[in-house]
Amino acid sequence: MKKLILSDVHEELGGKMVDFAGYFMPVQYEGVNAEHLAVRENVGVFDVSHMGEVFVSGENALDFLQYITSNDVSKLIPGKVQYTCLPNKQCGIVDDFLLYMIAENNYLLVVNASNMEKDLAWINKHNSFDCAIANQSDNYSLFAVQGPSSISLLQKLTDVNLTEIKYYNFKIGTIAGLENVILSRTGYTGEIGFELYVKNEDAKQLWEAIFSTDMNVKPIGLAARDTLRLEKGFCLYGNDINESTSPIEAGLGWITKFTKTFINAENLKKQKELGTKRKLVGLEIIDRGIARKDYPIVNIDGKEIGMVTSGTMSPTLKKAIAMGYVATEFSEIGTEVFVKVRNKHIKAKVVQIPFVK
Repeated sequence: MKKLILSDVHEELGGKMVDFAGYFMPVQYEGVNAEHLAVRENVGVFDVSHMGEVFVSGENALDFLQYITSNDVSKLIPGKVQYTCLPNKQCGIVDDFLLYMIAENNYLLVVNASNMEKDLAWINKHNSFDCAIANQSDNYSLFAVQGPSSISLLQKLTDVNLTEIKYYNFKIGTIAGLENVILSRTGYTGEIGFELYVKNEDAKQLWEAIFSTDMNVKPIGLAARDTLRLEKGFCLYGNDINESTSPIEAGLGWITKFTKTFINAENLKKQKELGTKRKLVGLEIIDRGIARKDYPIVNIDGKEIGMVTSGTMSPTLKKAIAMGYVATEFSEIGTEVFVKVRNKHIKAKVVQIPFVK
């Protein structure tokens, strides 16, 4: 099991450490609800240095990435970020990730840690474009500073005008006296925030600078990261999307562009045109109980019509929410369904995602 560069720091802060994607990670410090609300109301910092950083370069880099990803890479310019995925040949998803255009013919893929080896194998297998593929994951740390006060906090540490960086854009600049840090206006919480990519040798200096401000910033663990992303309806790989879920049925048609040729585009286009047998939906739990991953979803007659992929008690809404796949005929907003919790069927209804606007 790998350790984060700041693993000792997290333990000193009282972080409860767990094995996550092969890394020793802080799941919580103060408690899930307190950490969740800190991000929604003020600002919190996640150490998500387990994420993978893979650089792709070469004169055919654009053509290569157009072929292996679902989104339209030609829309990127240096300083822009794109959410996309690697479609497989069975209409599923190898991984979802962020794609950064660093410069002409130079891109950065930020992938899920749990999929690193699989992603690299897939990318290399399809690299008939003579591109250079460099896995730099072991050289970078990544901090996500998220919440309504995130800009005012980070602005104390940098001369880069952060208000000028629009959502899904980034700049490479100096922060806390450290040069060449990627300041990315992205995040997995739905709040205003930045993700900071810093070399490992500079990670501790940046972390300490963030916590030296007078902004009452808190460290945030994986548990609150999960409740925050679920309230916003963001998919989690391994739960809501995987090798057997289509981006079309997962509601990711907006990152699946058929104006270009990419792996398995023909079959995914058929799905978009003809529709899918199931869809990923949001569920609000009406009866008492919490819907957890892999709980069956049934109709009023008790017939199984789907499966829960993510579920929690929403700290913001103070009610249980979930996402899951249901047969398409049960996917309309307002449809009443039931979640099988042990021997009980608890009532739920299909609602619009995101749960928290």
